[in-house]
Amino acid sequence: MSMNLYPGFGLLLVDDEPSYLRSLSIALERSGGINHLHCCQDSRQVMDILARENIGLVTLDLTMPHLSGEALLRRIVEEHPDVGVIVISGLNQVETAVDCIKQGAFDYFVKTDEQSRLIEGIKRAIRLQELRQENLALRQRFLDDTLEHPEAFADIITDDKGMRSVFQYLESVAPSSQPLLIGGESGVGKELIARAAHALSGRHGPLVCVNAAGLDEGVFADTLFGHERGAFTGADRPRAGMVEQAADGTLFLDEIGDLNPASQVKLLRLLQDGEYYPLGSDRPKRARARIVVATHHDLEACQREGGFRKDLYYRLRTHQVQIPPLRRRRGDIPLLLDHFLAEAADELGKPRPTYPPELPVLLGTYAFPGNVRELRAMAYDAMSVHRSRTLSMAAFRRAIDPGLAGSEPSAEASIERHVFAPDEPLPTLHEVADLLVREALQRAEGNQSIASKLLGISQPALSKRVKKLRESGAEPL
Repeated sequence: MSMNLYPGFGLLLVDDEPSYLRSLSIALERSGGINHLHCCQDSRQVMDILARENIGLVTLDLTMPHLSGEALLRRIVEEHPDVGVIVISGLNQVETAVDCIKQGAFDYFVKTDEQSRLIEGIKRAIRLQELRQENLALRQRFLDDTLEHPEAFADIITDDKGMRSVFQYLESVAPSSQPLLIGGESGVGKELIARAAHALSGRHGPLVCVNAAGLDEGVFADTLFGHERGAFTGADRPRAGMVEQAADGTLFLDEIGDLNPASQVKLLRLLQDGEYYPLGSDRPKRARARIVVATHHDLEACQREGGFRKDLYYRLRTHQVQIPPLRRRRGDIPLLLDHFLAEAADELGKPRPTYPPELPVLLGTYAFPGNVRELRAMAYDAMSVHRSRTLSMAAFRRAIDPGLAGSEPSAEASIERHVFAPDEPLPTLHEVADLLVREALQRAEGNQSIASKLLGISQPALSKRVKKLRESGAEPL
């Protein structure tokens, strides 16, 4: 099985000492999981490699025969300004370091320094290069308003601009190995977004899904990290955890906001170190899966209130998307309704029905607290009792309860938030009533039956008000 390369761009190591190149390559792969490496001993070949390969970062020795590191630095900055350069020198000279930084080097290290400092510096430079490339790609996609891989989103039924922006962002960050945080209310389709992110990543491994809600510390550790034989009573044989099963793929942790504090610490260590210990083992294993998490909680508020670790929150939010609720993309309701009715009809062995044109209008007035999942349940329930050619609206009315089918948030909250200008006269009750009638008719697309239910009055009463509006010369819509 082919292994995923990290980072997505190549890292070119340039040094005339083959032993140093070999030791640095081994250290980067073992300690940093960095395996997308190119090595070069002859400084004269560097520019040809940059022209031929997708190189994003170069580590450059200063003292080399043929072409010095300083001369190479100037050429790389001039001809390949998008490539980052880290200078590694055998000399600890402040003036030389400052001069290299002025010329455009990202950082400067001395070979005699601790190797861990150098590796952390390289990892930091890789993250910054990834963010720069993602920003460029995202900006280009927004300017072009294009999707390079629309097939990755085929399972997500939408025609909403907000969702399209989410798709464009996912395409930009998909190659990254950094965590992805998916936020959104229950039922908006966060797992579908995780599947799309995995499909876009091009990773060879599988997508492994784990629901973190309700897992205590022991179960969480065993589920993610696995165990060795004899680790606890009943552990008769070793078992690979989900992290290992998702190797070279994606590990999706759903409902991450419900994770208990002890498990949050374990996840933080996994993200920080890239290593984990199976239960009962004293030998670490390197994680080769990308972490994608989802939650319906507001993690920023949770970490402010102390319910979620700040350091873990900032680790997880490197890349993040917020899926808009269905009430904010009402244009998707007819598309989703058609899809779910057809799906339910096929599953139940019934012909696909037609439905009254008022049905999408009625559903458009509902807040859908359960989002897409709730609409799907409505469609399946309506199809299960469907008998005639035209689908009845009765099942949808029962589910919605029109007396409570206001928009989100409640009408009372909307009124409380409305502030009248203190230096202007208040509108009369008659004027306010006319405004409410117009708003209800607009939301109901002119359907007086639905508009009257939104206003909590009978349809004849609404008809009288509409008639008075027309007699006064004002159009209700």
